[in-house]
This record gives sequence, C-alpha cells and structure tokens, in this order.
Amino acid sequence: MTRKHDDRVRPAPAGTRKRNQRSRPASVGLHAALAVAAVVAVFPPLWLLITSFKPRNDAFSTGIVTHFTFANYTHVLADTEFLTWFKNSVVVVGLTTVLGVFIAATTGYAVSRFRFPGMRPLMWLLLITQMFPVAVLIVPLYNLMATLGLLNQPAGLVITYLTIAVPFCAWMMKGFFDTIPVEIDESGRVDGLNPFGTFWRLVLPLARPGLAVTGFYTFVTAWAEVAYASAFMTGEENLTLAGGLQTFVNQYTNDWGSMTAAAVIIAVPAALVFAFAQRHLVAGLTAGTTKG
Repeated sequence: MTRKHDDRVRPAPAGTRKRNQRSRPASVGLHAALAVAAVVAVFPPLWLLITSFKPRNDAFSTGIVTHFTFANYTHVLADTEFLTWFKNSVVVVGLTTVLGVFIAATTGYAVSRFRFPGMRPLMWLLLITQMFPVAVLIVPLYNLMATLGLLNQPAGLVITYLTIAVPFCAWMMKGFFDTIPVEIDESGRVDGLNPFGTFWRLVLPLARPGLAVTGFYTFVTAWAEVAYASAFMTGEENLTLAGGLQTFVNQYTNDWGSMTAAAVIIAVPAALVFAFAQRHLVAGLTAGTTKG
C-alpha cells in the first residue's frame, strides 16, 4: 500500500517570518529614521519661509511668527534692484539652458553613434573637467573673460556655466542615446535623412526624458550658482539673483528678513521647473547612468 503525497501548502508555524519580511522593531526603526531624515531635509526651507514673514527685529527669534507681515517682500520688490537681478538671471539662465541642452545632446549623440579619431580622449576630457573645484577655476576663467572683454556681460556667465553643465550632461546623454536602438538611425538613412536629420527628427523625440534631466540640471546650475556670478559681475545693475542676495547680508548690512524673502521668491521658479520636469527625471537619470 503506497502512501499518497500531500501536496497541500501547509501554513507556516506561528511566529515565523517570510524571508523578506522585516521584524516589527526593524520596521519601527526604519520608519523612525525616515521621519528624522524628512524633518532634517524640510526644516531649513521651512524655517526660511517662516523667517521671511517676520519683522526685521524678530528675524533671530526662535518662535513662530507672532507679527505676520509682508514688509520684507514689499521691500525686496519695491525698494531694491531685485527685478533687475531677476531679469538678468532669466536672460543668463535661458541662454545657458537652451545652448547647454543643444550642445550636450549633439555631443552625446555623436559619441554614442559615431567612431572618430579622438573620441576616447574626448570622453576622458568630459570626465576630467568635473574633477576641478569651482574655486580653482575662478582665477583662470576671470583672466580669460577679462582678455575677451566679457566681464560684466551676460555672455561671459553663459560661457562659464556651459563649461560646468555641458561635460556632465553630454556624458549622461551619451548613456541615454545608447539605450535607443541603432535600427532607428538606419531606418532614417534608408529614408534619405542625413545624420543630423536622423538625430533631429527621429532620435531626439525619443530622448525627451534625457533632455528633461539635462535641461533641469543646466537650469539649476545657472540659477543657483554664486561664485562665478559674484566674481564676474559687479554693479547692482549687472548682478544676477545669486549675486544680489549677497547685498542684503554682508560686512556693511545685516538684513536677514529681506534675504529670506528674496530667497523664497528665487526658489519659486526652480520649484516650477522641477514640477514640470519631474515625470521625466527618474527615467532620464536611470537611463543615463545604466549604460554611461
């Protein structure tokens, strides 16, 4: 008489856990660590926002707003050159973003699709340029801009910001173009398109996530940069927002209320750009780092 095998799934003994299931203390510790990290990340901008609505005399008080006021915002917008700084920043950042995305995309596509003499040194050059800190490059770039007559000129800042953003973005775009099938390029050539036509009409529309990441990175690089903007631009009428912020708190003045209000206003465009590009950021960063 043979014994029949019982194929039924037997329930796990009480008190046992599945292989990937966390214990209750581990889960509590993980959530507590995430909560602390969230508080640490949110507290500085939140406190900046709160301080911007305080009177100047209460800027260093540790309490919440007791006398809510828009005086800091009114002073920044009406009594300073903030709108001029904003216009200068929009011009510089707009040109940097458009040119940076175009140069990074074309460079990344060329390195991804073509083999030409000097390609490997070019790739190494794109990486090596990221190794130099900003402080080391200020003096040589300042001398170069002075020689070319580009100090106190938006074009000087645009060129400088492109030297920061383009190498990283070109490397990232190269990794993204590597994920697009080469057969698309071949079909374009069969249809009579030249290499640039294939890039512009067929490949570039498929690279929207990568372009979104490139545009966002270039925008943030130019919008938030301080060192070059302070060194290359003088005179309040020529300053960008990053340089203008330093006029509120320096060795002569100490207007923290105006500085926090200006910082909040400056953060709004960056938040809007991030909200517009966020759906493409994860896909673009993942594709750019997988095969880069």
